Amino acid sequence: MRVHAYAAPGPSEPLAPTLIERREVGPNDVLIEIKYAGICHSDIHTVRGDWGPQPYPLVPGHEIVGIVTEVGSEVTRHQAGDRVGVGCMVNACRDCVNCRNGDEQYCLNGMVPTYGGVDRDGTVTQGGYATHVVVDADFVLSVPEGIDLAAAAPLLCAGITTYSPLRRSGAGPGKKVAVVGLGGLGHLAVKIAHALGAEVTVLSQSLKKQEDGLRLGANHYHATSDPDTFEQLAGRFDLIINTVSAHIDVDAYLGLLAVDGTLVNVGAPAEPLTLNVFSLIGARRSYAGSMIGGIRETQEMLDFCTEHHIGADIELISADKINDAYERVLASDVRYRFVIDTATLG
Repeated sequence: MRVHAYAAPGPSEPLAPTLIERREVGPNDVLIEIKYAGICHSDIHTVRGDWGPQPYPLVPGHEIVGIVTEVGSEVTRHQAGDRVGVGCMVNACRDCVNCRNGDEQYCLNGMVPTYGGVDRDGTVTQGGYATHVVVDADFVLSVPEGIDLAAAAPLLCAGITTYSPLRRSGAGPGKKVAVVGLGGLGHLAVKIAHALGAEVTVLSQSLKKQEDGLRLGANHYHATSDPDTFEQLAGRFDLIINTVSAHIDVDAYLGLLAVDGTLVNVGAPAEPLTLNVFSLIGARRSYAGSMIGGIRETQEMLDFCTEHHIGADIELISADKINDAYERVLASDVRYRFVIDTATLG
């Protein structure tokens, strides 16, 4: 099956229209007509080679929502006409201890990423900047009716990336949570933390998005460019979610944690970060990382967001604006997620 798509020919070339092959629908496969695909910062890192060499030409996109058009003979969880989503992975071994525990993203044999990976048939996976995709049914999520389909697309990466550490760290009533950065990840972290009942603070370089932050559910907003911020907020937070994919002073942010507090990195900068171990020892603090979530947890997140009327704040674009959108993401000129209308790909 040949479908229209947008691909990166190489690390320094703009994305361009192309045709790609999708496999035939197997017994446990689902064919999805993609309606919307979010643009994640990691798409840009990947296609530009920031995280290592890639198999070009490469079609990015792992925030995918659409409608089921065909299912394989053994599929029972989905049927034609269903609203569905696909996130950052399309397969895993299913047998290792992590897969059996519902943490397929940490598959010990390597989960198969939605693009740039090698799927079970030996082909390179191609992502959601396309009109259709064929995915193993076990990695297809149900998108509830109560949420706008375009606003749901970014939940498949940005949503689960922030939901998982918030849930697992016990964010809720009585907890003080800080979110570093108010971008694609950060704005959803604020919404989710607020819905969980936590007291939410945004830590951003400046106050230019303060009005947005408070509208999205933050109780407080502080500029990290002001040195007084780190003195004023020292020892304040139970949990800090760092969403930025750039260098930060880890020790300074660890100093904002209360005893037993945790700083969780979900942003993925290309360069290593460093810290002084005494920033941890001094107050029994923890520094952690988190990467998306398993299939079961991702479905839980979609259901939670539907119940609490949480979707991404998006700017819907046509396919011919993808390269412009990449530049605007790098310039932090989006509030807060670009989503591609894939009907414009044909």
